[in-house]
Amino acid sequence: METVVDFASYLWLLLLVAAFASGLVDAIAGGGGLIQVPALFAAYPDTHPATLLSANKVSSIGGTINAARRYLRHAKLPWNILGPAIVAGFVGALLGALAVSVFPPEPLRKALPFMLAILLAYTWFAPNMGLENRPTHKIGRHEPLKAVLVGLIIGFYDGFFGPATGSFFLFAFVRIFYFDFLHASAATKLVNVTTNLASILMLTSLGFIDWPLGLSLMVANIFGSQVGSMLAIAHGSQFVRKIFLIVVLALIARSAYSAFFSN
Repeated sequence: METVVDFASYLWLLLLVAAFASGLVDAIAGGGGLIQVPALFAAYPDTHPATLLSANKVSSIGGTINAARRYLRHAKLPWNILGPAIVAGFVGALLGALAVSVFPPEPLRKALPFMLAILLAYTWFAPNMGLENRPTHKIGRHEPLKAVLVGLIIGFYDGFFGPATGSFFLFAFVRIFYFDFLHASAATKLVNVTTNLASILMLTSLGFIDWPLGLSLMVANIFGSQVGSMLAIAHGSQFVRKIFLIVVLALIARSAYSAFFSN
């Protein structure tokens, strides 16, 4: 009995460490699910995947809100871009969560490593991209429409499948709206809060929720996001860019293995 208790305590400690690391990475460059989701699936192999994904969303939303709060103290964001993206992201995530009950996510799972490879290559070969914040340079009447499209498409992806959502949002704010990496990370957190919330609401309505697990991991995730946002704010866009490249590279490896080499 003592051995079982010790193992359960050890497993729980590992989950808390994973939640902390997830919050830290996610606060800087997105991709925290790369750490937390595999840990949850390894710890609870007999639990329904949708329940574990809901626990990940509940845990992550706490860290995302905390990171957004810290970023907003240091980053002034253009709300004529961010507002439409937030609303559209919420709608897109709801539609994506609905669609997952109808359409299999398998094609997206196999396409993900290739999409991430393109994103990595583009960022790698544009070393000055995202180092200067100039969103007002390109704001016009079409920018809110672009923000709606970005929110809908990536929000739908988050509700339907999910991995690397933060990285996709971060890249979109840098490439399409000319944010630097620090301001793009701040914008990503705000939109990601709404897509996480939409997914949680939909999964809860379908009965796939484990509040005690999600809320307990949220505490560790918030601590991680506190450290991650502090590091990003202290070291600036060049630091965020480097972490972003590392996270995307890790996501490519993880998603390629999951899509083509696992059972």
